[in-house]
Amino acid sequence: MTTNHAVPGLPDPGHCLVMGVVNVTPDSFSDGGAWFDHDAAIAHGLRLVAEGADIVDVGGESTRPGAQRVSSTEELRRVVPVVAALSAEGVHVSVDTMRAEVAEAAITAGARLVNDVSGGLADPAMPRVVGKAGVPYVVMHWRGHSHDMQTRSVYDDVVREVGDELRRRADAVIREGVDPSLIILDPGLGFAKRPEHNWALLAHLDELLRFGPPVLVGASRKRFLGRLLATPDGAPRPFLDCDDATLAVTALVAAAGAWCVRVHEVRPNADAVRVVAAVAQGGAVDSMR
Repeated sequence: MTTNHAVPGLPDPGHCLVMGVVNVTPDSFSDGGAWFDHDAAIAHGLRLVAEGADIVDVGGESTRPGAQRVSSTEELRRVVPVVAALSAEGVHVSVDTMRAEVAEAAITAGARLVNDVSGGLADPAMPRVVGKAGVPYVVMHWRGHSHDMQTRSVYDDVVREVGDELRRRADAVIREGVDPSLIILDPGLGFAKRPEHNWALLAHLDELLRFGPPVLVGASRKRFLGRLLATPDGAPRPFLDCDDATLAVTALVAAAGAWCVRVHEVRPNADAVRVVAAVAQGGAVDSMR
C-alpha cells in the first residue's frame, strides 16, 4: 500500500480522504437539480460533513458527456453563496470549476482547494490564480470539453498516455507558479475515456501513484459502472443504483494508496476507507511481531 500524502491546508486523518459532491446545477448526470437551490445545496453540504466528508466539492457547471457550458456569471451565481455559507460553518470546501474567475471568487469566499477538471487547459489564467492564492490544486487528465470529449478517447496505451499527459500538465502549472507540494492528480475517469480505459487506469493506479503527487479518484456513479452492471438485455444500471459499485472502487483505490475519493454517497464510502486503514494498520502490527 502506497503511503498517503498530506496536503498543506487540508485534513490529514491518516487515511484516504472522502470528498462529497454538491452539484449546484440543473443538469448534472446523477443528481442534477436536487441541490440547485442555494439553501438545499448548503444543507446537503452540511449533511455530507455530518456523514464523514472531509472535503465538500461545490460545482456550478455540469461536466457530464454532451453538456454545454454555462456563462461565468451564472456559474458565479450558483457557486459563490454556497461556498461562502459552508466555509463560514468551518467546512473544508473545494470549488469544482474550469474558470479562473470563478476559482478566484470562490477562494475569496473561503474555498480551500480548486478542483479543475481541465487541469488548467480550459482557462490559461487558472494556474496563475491558484499559484497566487497558494491553495491546493487538483489537476485532472482532460482532452476537451464535454460536448465532444468522447471523440478524443483514442489511446494506444491509456495508462502510459494519461500518466505522460498528467506529468506535462503538472510541469506546466508549476512553471505558472503553483507550488509542487499543492498539486493533486486525477486520472479523469470517464473524461475522454471508454469503459475499458477506466478499468485499465484503476487496475494500474500504482503507476500514477509512483509519479509522486497525491491522487484523487472520481468514479462515483459513472457510466462505466452502470454498463458493467447492465441487465441481460444490455440496459445500463441507473446512476443512482451504482453506489454499491462505487463503494467497491473506493475500497480498492484506498487500499492502493489514493489520497482522496470523490463520491456522491458519503457515509458508506467514509466507512470503507476507515476499514481499509484499519486493515493496513493491522498489517503493520503483524509485521512487527
